[in-house]
This record gives sequence, C-alpha cells and structure tokens, in this order.
Amino acid sequence: MTEILKVSQLRAGYGAVEVLRGVDLTVNAGETVALLGSNGAGKTTLNGVLSGLVKARSGQVIFEGQDITGWHARKVVQAGLIHVPEGRKVFPNLSVLENLSLGAFTRGRQRRDANLEKIFGIFPRLRERIQQLAGTLSGGEQQMLAIGRGLMAEPQLLILDEPSLGLSPLLVEEMFRLIGQLKANGLAVLLVEQNVGQSLEIADRAYVMENGAIRFSGKPAELLASDTLRQAYLGM
Repeated sequence: MTEILKVSQLRAGYGAVEVLRGVDLTVNAGETVALLGSNGAGKTTLNGVLSGLVKARSGQVIFEGQDITGWHARKVVQAGLIHVPEGRKVFPNLSVLENLSLGAFTRGRQRRDANLEKIFGIFPRLRERIQQLAGTLSGGEQQMLAIGRGLMAEPQLLILDEPSLGLSPLLVEEMFRLIGQLKANGLAVLLVEQNVGQSLEIADRAYVMENGAIRFSGKPAELLASDTLRQAYLGM
C-alpha cells in the first residue's frame, strides 16, 4: 500500500514539559488507522503537530512524500491534510451553508458546489438545515457539520479527533456508520478516539499511545487478543 503519512521520532511539548517522546506512526492511502489512549496520552498534541498548530522539537512528518514538519497550518491544509478538531468548533453564528463554504476557502474552492452535493449525500440532515445557524444544531448535527466542513477541503488524509465525544449512544452508532462510509469511499482516516470498541471494529490498524509514546502498533485483532495489552492500555 502507498504510504500517505509517516511520522518519525516526533518530539513536542509546551515550555519545559515534553509531551511527545519519539512518536512513530504511519497511515497508508485508503486506510483507517485508530489512535487510542486516555486523556493526557499526547493524542491532541500529536494532532496539533500534524496540522501545523504545534511546533515539533525534533523528528519528522512526511505527508505524500513531502517533509511538512514545521509547515504553517494553512500550507498543511493546502497540501490536503485536514484536521477535524475535538469539540466540533463550528462557527455558531454562521449558517450550515456558510460553515461548509468556509471549509473550501483554502482548498477545493473551484469545486465547492459539486462538493456540497457530495456532503449532502453523506449527511442529508445538513441539507434540511442548510440555512439554520450552526449554534442551534444538536450535538450530533454539529459533529456532522464539522466533518462535512473538513470534507469540503478535499482531504487526502482526514484526522478525526474524538468525533463521538459527548454524543448519545444512538448518535455514536450513527457517527461510526458515517466514518465507515468514508472508509468505503477510499478516504484515508486517522481516527483519534477514546471509544475503543467501535474504533477497533472499523480500523485497519491501531496504535495505542501512553505518556507521549506509542506502546502498541498492529492489527486490532492482535490488540484485542492480548489480555495484558487490553488491561494495561485500554482498561478492557
């Protein structure tokens, strides 16, 4: 398989605190990779480095054959690495249509209308609420909008940061069904989640992060088959 993302010995932190301690990670084209770990494991910091929001102290990020370590966030988006952040981060006082259109501001602008139709095909509820203010949507609808906005930028790799956070069990099921649809469409996804069971069901490969380092990498079945790994890193 073609390697789309390669992270090598990545270190990063804040002030005197080192958060990432030599992270190695890869994502192949068309692959869904789960990155699992508890709060404070370093997942959010890793996402920040990948998307150009946090400066790496050392190591390397290669995306589609280019060294993007230290690139500005806008340039990272232009390259096609799109991050849907934790907590949705929609613009509450803008409509659904305006939020989606902003997703195409840096990348995909020329195909905005065609991409809107694709988004509405994946998320029909967004079409129904096209003129509604984003802040008045339900939590699940806001998550759909956040993902739709990311897809408007025509990602080569989509980072989904805790997409099921704060959703009801029914909406969690729907969210993972939609992620499965993205996978079926051939999109490479780095799924950063605390929802272990459903993440492993959908992932091709998995990483477990603890204290800023990768403690496990491999097939989900390998992780689930090991009582020691499950108990030590997943609390299962």
